[in-house]
Amino acid sequence: MQLSGARDLLRHLPVVLSVAQKRSFTAAARELGMTPSAVSHAVRQVERGLGVALFARTTRSVSLTEAGHAFVAAAEPALTGLGEELEFLRLAASGEATGLLRLNVPRVALPLILTPLALELARRHPKVQLEIFIDDGLADIVAQGFDAGVRLGEMIQQDMVAVRLTPPLEAIVVGSPTYFRANPQPETLADLAAHRCIGYREVSGGGLYRWEFQEAGEDRRVEVRGPLIVNDALYAADLAEAHQGLAYLFAPLVQRQLACGSLVRVLERHSIVESGLFLYFPQRISGSPKMRALLECARALQA
Repeated sequence: MQLSGARDLLRHLPVVLSVAQKRSFTAAARELGMTPSAVSHAVRQVERGLGVALFARTTRSVSLTEAGHAFVAAAEPALTGLGEELEFLRLAASGEATGLLRLNVPRVALPLILTPLALELARRHPKVQLEIFIDDGLADIVAQGFDAGVRLGEMIQQDMVAVRLTPPLEAIVVGSPTYFRANPQPETLADLAAHRCIGYREVSGGGLYRWEFQEAGEDRRVEVRGPLIVNDALYAADLAEAHQGLAYLFAPLVQRQLACGSLVRVLERHSIVESGLFLYFPQRISGSPKMRALLECARALQA
């Protein structure tokens, strides 16, 4: 295609896509603020440049040809992507933090960091609309249309930018005093086999999570059993506090219960420490005003 033809195609591309969506030259003209004859002329220019008919026209209907379907399938996402990039550049140039910011986060992040982060963002940047999507799986944030995600450091792909949100997190085992009055506290990892352990169902793989410990300087994964299985660590803490067994979770999630004595920590010398929660996102959006605003708030909370 010659340069002039390529220019015509790019100039008239929104017109072609509007006709394809509306299945009508008249409706497309109304949407675009053009005359029907101008819409028809634009479509003919594109068809002439491509050398194929994109639409089958009758007096009653307009439909895409096979070539038209293929063209629209390729052109529509390209035009959408171009529009998003232009909006990104416009906002970056203005420096104003605005628009929708979509985050994919695990449930445990809510009390640990997301609630204070959301409040700080709303206070500093009221024009940013924050969407928090709770997801304990391992989502592909780019494919699913999220701006950023929150995960443990070891779960983040290496091609992502990662910014720490919390200190390292210690994973601990807890039970209630009432439970331990009926069941002796475990002294060794082997003792867990005799206890009611509240299981955790992994969202991504669907299997039961094996509790992770340190023993004699080596990592150990212990398969536990019990009458209850959940997929929410906060609910496991509630069940443990209700004397239903032992729960395995991050220590900050039960600070209040440990302080007031409604939960008791056991097997302390076997505890492991995870890397902590990180905000992660693609490099290409790191300079957007809304992402800079979120990072500003995250750093303020760390100070």
